[in-house]
Amino acid sequence: MSFENLLVNYKDKIAVLTVNRPENLNALNKQTIAELRACFLDLEANKNVRCIVIIGAGEKAFIAGADIKEFVTFSEEEGKTLAREGQEQLFNTIENLSTPVIAAINGYALGGGLELAMACHIRMVSDRSQLGLPEVTLGLIPGYGGTQRLAQLVGKGRAMEMITSANFIDGKQAYVYGLANSVVSASTLLMESLKLAIKIAGNSPLAVTAAIKAVNAGYKEGENGYEVEVDEFGKCFGTEDFKEGTDAFLTKRKPSFN
Repeated sequence: MSFENLLVNYKDKIAVLTVNRPENLNALNKQTIAELRACFLDLEANKNVRCIVIIGAGEKAFIAGADIKEFVTFSEEEGKTLAREGQEQLFNTIENLSTPVIAAINGYALGGGLELAMACHIRMVSDRSQLGLPEVTLGLIPGYGGTQRLAQLVGKGRAMEMITSANFIDGKQAYVYGLANSVVSASTLLMESLKLAIKIAGNSPLAVTAAIKAVNAGYKEGENGYEVEVDEFGKCFGTEDFKEGTDAFLTKRKPSFN
């Protein structure tokens, strides 16, 4: 599958997905959102891909928000549709993928760009990153799940401060807040992200998928995360991965998961 605004490269069982609009700081326009959805679903269906790393082209930005020119004349109903369709088609899709997604954040991750990073399962940031939700400076609020995911990740008080002040935080502060899993130098960001991806890819893909489902369940209204954990734990016992993993452990060898 070919894309105009995305690049996809493969390394072993890892897919590196690059948002390739550096002249626009990789802003999310309608076409890029559609391409990202199609690409993620394509990678999800590819059983040779065990982990996805998403990064922005160039040194300035991961994704510096949405493309404001596309919605500056929107009505209230059009605005609601924009947010609802964006959440359902892309951001919720990323969060619920069974393939882990690592956001490698280089430079600006603002507005929709930070919202996309928060939908990913893991976030790694460079020490030159700037993260923020500046929508209130435009007379808006985050609409792609940002008000909810930010509070889940950093707590209500810090989320309120970041959203209402529109202040940016750097990579180190993002790590302290719990918004980033780790902070590394800009020059090693992709390498460190790939190291983590390779570690994940070497584990049981069925167990990793089950873990994602169980963790996500705890943040979904109407779902009991503990019950989902019990169910997914039990299902693991019926898999070939469980047989391989336990046999490898007992015979003191490295497991090989298909």
